Amino acid sequence: MYAVVETGSKQYRVTAGVTLEIERLEVAAGQPVTFDRVLLISGDGKILVGAPTVPSASVIADVVEHKRGEKKIAFKMRRRKGYHRTVGHRQELTVVKIKEIKL
Repeated sequence: MYAVVETGSKQYRVTAGVTLEIERLEVAAGQPVTFDRVLLISGDGKILVGAPTVPSASVIADVVEHKRGEKKIAFKMRRRKGYHRTVGHRQELTVVKIKEIKL
């Protein structure tokens, strides 16, 4: 059984026991979190597609930790103008472990 969940304007295909890195959530580490925006559920040969979400469906997960992603470098340069800019960015992430998918 798997589900497609939307969080942080991104969609993730999840099953029970999977660990995901998603955008930062305001939930303390060790606490459970519930995702209500379930777009699709597939299991037992049946597929439930929401319009836009599946009613009364939810995915329950535990927050494992908060961390920062790898550093992305944006380098801008204009040739022969003496213009150089280097900008770095690290995304704030939350690691969650999926416990169960409820209908």
